[in-house]
Amino acid sequence: MPRDAMVISAVILGLIAMVPLAAAVGGNNASPFTSRSGGLVQTIATWFGADTMIESTPRVPASRAADRPADWPLYSKAGHDITPLPDAKVQELALSLTPEQRRVLLNAGTEPAFCGDLLDNPEHGTYCCRLCGLPLFNSRHKFDSGTGWPSFDRSVDPDHVRYKEDRAHGMVRTEILCARCNGHLGHVFTDGPRQTTGQRYCLNSASMQFFTEDAEMPERSRPVETATAYFAGGCFWGVEHYFEHKVPGVLDVVSGYQNGHTDNPMYKQVCTGTTGHAESVRITYDPARVSFRELMEVFFWIHDPTQLNRQGPDVGTQYRSAVFAADEAQLEEARRYVKFLTENDPRFKDRPIVTQVEMTERFWEAEEYHQDYSARHNKACYIPEWRGVEPPAILTGAGVK
Repeated sequence: MPRDAMVISAVILGLIAMVPLAAAVGGNNASPFTSRSGGLVQTIATWFGADTMIESTPRVPASRAADRPADWPLYSKAGHDITPLPDAKVQELALSLTPEQRRVLLNAGTEPAFCGDLLDNPEHGTYCCRLCGLPLFNSRHKFDSGTGWPSFDRSVDPDHVRYKEDRAHGMVRTEILCARCNGHLGHVFTDGPRQTTGQRYCLNSASMQFFTEDAEMPERSRPVETATAYFAGGCFWGVEHYFEHKVPGVLDVVSGYQNGHTDNPMYKQVCTGTTGHAESVRITYDPARVSFRELMEVFFWIHDPTQLNRQGPDVGTQYRSAVFAADEAQLEEARRYVKFLTENDPRFKDRPIVTQVEMTERFWEAEEYHQDYSARHNKACYIPEWRGVEPPAILTGAGVK
């Protein structure tokens, strides 16, 4: 080996050997890569495939959108439309990028360390995808990793980032991409601050656009405008599961107790029938994708509105059928729809609808173990089988049988 090569190799090995010592000095709550010099050690180690220095396969947050059909609109918990953009739209958006931004975002490039314009950005605000505008990271979660790239310990929403195994350059790493446009962002490692998440999201400045806290976010970076609906139709487990998993345009469904006379009701109290509450669900939806009328069509399909104070095997006033209107417009629309069903739907020709239609009162979220109960326990609730009547178009159009 040439003498110069031997010297370089010795320096590199010496730097790598210093990492455990740095970790020991830093203590249990310190990352070994918290300074510019420590970051250089990690950078060199990564270049030469020394991936044994760090755990390179971090825990990937579970996605709320993972169980939705591929052609449905997808929404994050934060209320953003994260429906994957078609390739044609991505290429259209890419026309505004610089050559360097295209190299990084579209071709999984990496900008040189310590050269990104957002590395030492001291301002408070949000870091959005440079290509599609989806909010990705916030300055509250930014830290100086010393690696030469902007680093964060978490994303603003787990659903805003997609994860992919990257075996390039003889290493196994976890690549992070924008969930909406699939633009390359960087990689994530498990050597972040141990006192928070332990994650280090290592980003390219070229992949992001920064907006200060007091700046008005562009439309593409804002959550969708949503509306709220409340329905009570027997056991809330089944109603919640159906709306959340079978109705496109629904962002979120929460089980709870509503229109009773007791504050902070608990499940056992409600089961006595003395609190006056109904088991209900709060539905957050995108009115640009699904209307309140369509939600009512689904509601009157998945429960029997002719059963008084019961639904199938569940008996009691807490299982009553009700539409709790969020405003006067919903109240009038619900009344008109019940009248329409009474006069036109053969299901209710000889069986009167007993659904209560009234203004909503306070909604109390049910205990955590009730949320997503059917999905977590793979249990179904009572749903009537209607014969001789077509299901709502919003369901058949979504492929629901």
